Amino acid sequence: MRVTKFEHATLTLGNAGKTLVIDPGSFTAPLGELDDVVGIVLTHEHPDHWTPDHLDRLLGTYPGAQIFGPEGVARAAAGYEVTVVGPGDTVSIDPFRMEFFGGRHAVIHESIPVIDNVGVLVDDAFYYPGDSYALPEEHSIDLLAAPIGAPWLKIGEAMDFVLAVQPRRAFGTHDMTLSVVGKDMGRARLRWATEQGGGEFLTLDPGDAADL
Repeated sequence: MRVTKFEHATLTLGNAGKTLVIDPGSFTAPLGELDDVVGIVLTHEHPDHWTPDHLDRLLGTYPGAQIFGPEGVARAAAGYEVTVVGPGDTVSIDPFRMEFFGGRHAVIHESIPVIDNVGVLVDDAFYYPGDSYALPEEHSIDLLAAPIGAPWLKIGEAMDFVLAVQPRRAFGTHDMTLSVVGKDMGRARLRWATEQGGGEFLTLDPGDAADL
């Protein structure tokens, strides 16, 4: 399986000629040519994680692709057919197996309502928490996509999240709001946290990929 990072929080997973797209949002340029897209995971309803334009473009090219997301996504994307998933749910869509964790978005501020959010574990190997620090309980993670910049994110808490997961490899995501200096600082902190568990931190820019 190949995991490719795009701008901000968008990721694709490719395996056996099939593609799973995760969080194609407003900070991400239109995705280029992809192998057969069979699924689209939207971790939550915020526009930096999904837009109608991205969905229309993907579904126009791959009309059989299924959309998965929590209840909040189903409400926000009411014009689309969304398969609702929540913590503890497991879904298989050939060749991918997905398990979902968490349930709630990280708190931004007490004045802002907390929305639904799911983290997604794919093939018991790759984990992305969406906008949360939800842990993939009882799983050993080969590759972790760890957020490094957000209104809800404190870098010390992001480091604690990586320390708790103890992935074999990790890379930074959710990073479009950071300057070059800020991104480098965040990566350095997450590199330290990854290495404490004996793992390796990868520097992935948009278009870069890692194989599992």
